[in-house]
Amino acid sequence: MSSNLEQSMQAAMTINGALAAALVDFNSGMCLAQAGGGMNLDLAAAGNTEVVRAKLKTMETLGLRRGLEDILITLVDQYHLIRLIPTHPGLFLYLVLDKAKGNLALARYKLSDIERGISV
Repeated sequence: MSSNLEQSMQAAMTINGALAAALVDFNSGMCLAQAGGGMNLDLAAAGNTEVVRAKLKTMETLGLRRGLEDILITLVDQYHLIRLIPTHPGLFLYLVLDKAKGNLALARYKLSDIERGISV
């Protein structure tokens, strides 16, 4: 993993309530970088790749062409945030956030900041 990707994952883990973070290639479903834990991030990357593909296909079918920023999955005690990286088509950031400790709006803001610094 490149130093830039390691720094990006470390930055994601500084977000209040962050439990895990990953950078994923949704063309292959592979996890390019990861931090944190509590789950199998390789499996999460592959599963969330299917979520992204399904949403992009649905948007195409509906004729929605403005682009996808992020997808939020809300669990009882966690937020799972998937943020596409427009400067690197085919990549997304994945963040697992403890619902009780995290601030979703702030997490979205910080992820957008992290995405701008990613170089692959």
